[in-house]
Amino acid sequence: MKNSLFKRMTDKPYLLWSVLFIIVPLLMVIYYAFTDKTGAFTVKNFQALPDYFSTILLSVLYGIAATAICLVVGYPFAYFLSKHTSRVQRTMVLLVMLPMWMNFLIRTYSLMTILGDSGVINNLLTALGLKNLHMINTGGAVILGMVYNFLPYMILPIYSVLSKMDNSVIEAAHDLGADKMHTLRKVVMPMSLPGVLSGITMVFVPCVSTFYITQKLGGGQIVLVGDVIESQFQSANNYNLGAMLSFVLMILIFICLGVMNHFDDGTADGGVVI
Repeated sequence: MKNSLFKRMTDKPYLLWSVLFIIVPLLMVIYYAFTDKTGAFTVKNFQALPDYFSTILLSVLYGIAATAICLVVGYPFAYFLSKHTSRVQRTMVLLVMLPMWMNFLIRTYSLMTILGDSGVINNLLTALGLKNLHMINTGGAVILGMVYNFLPYMILPIYSVLSKMDNSVIEAAHDLGADKMHTLRKVVMPMSLPGVLSGITMVFVPCVSTFYITQKLGGGQIVLVGDVIESQFQSANNYNLGAMLSFVLMILIFICLGVMNHFDDGTADGGVVI
């Protein structure tokens, strides 16, 4: 009885936090999306949605590109990391998490310094007598910024699954005549799928909704849906249109999470659970 009462008491702060900072903001987005500036119910906000289809599609394509690069880079890194000694693993995980401890803005500004026309890379090319490269304010710079900022979110869940994988299963595959590559494709990769799905979700969602990376590394030449939403709230003061786009983006994110959960049974560490 006392344990049950204690549990109910300790659950209340988390419930209050969820209501204030998750449920209430979501309800406010829905409210503004379906009302006009007078507060009257309307669906006219959604009539402007076709004007932003190309922007939403571009956001999804950039998100897919950045997520794919993170997966290609992150999976081999997590795999080889899981094969090292515990001491090396702790050190490398610390290095992977180190950028996450720095402010997001500082990390983005550091890339501006590196990729700028007078940045570190171009200064090095000039010193070597080579032609400078225009890298800033391009689509490649935006994708690189996404990869740089969100790559740890791909590595860590995959590493978590791989490091906890039962080695006896791998040894059994070798005893049955499977070589390393066959074991990787048929045993390791399927068993690490929950971590992969978790990493894909954790990278794709912020990539689709980001706006600061495109503003600083894209120079305003590349406009994603996050930029449009930010401008509607900050500059145009059109909360209703911004909320409508936020609502549509939220639906897309829920669809993404649903697809990820469809392929993940949620029984292994690193899986996506909502």
